[in-house]
Amino acid sequence: MDALQQSLAETLSSGSLGSSDSSGNVANYMGQMAMAMGKLGTFEGFIRQADNLRQQTLQQMHRILTTKQSARALLAIHDYFSRLRALSSLWLARPKE
Repeated sequence: MDALQQSLAETLSSGSLGSSDSSGNVANYMGQMAMAMGKLGTFEGFIRQADNLRQQTLQQMHRILTTKQSARALLAIHDYFSRLRALSSLWLARPKE
């Protein structure tokens, strides 16, 4: 995932995206955008696969874990998402520079 993100960032930052004076620059820009869109598609596919695996694991949790382990796991997941929401709120409330 990090490699995909880095590759996408490099694609977007390489070349002269801002100057589209000539047809060569426009073609270069379009090529870079096509590559970036392809990488975004790959990134989206990776995220979808990870989410699908997460959903399958949660659905099969009763087969994998005991009842007590499942309860602890659900409490840990709840705690994780609560902290993530709090962090997100703090991020959104940060002073803008």
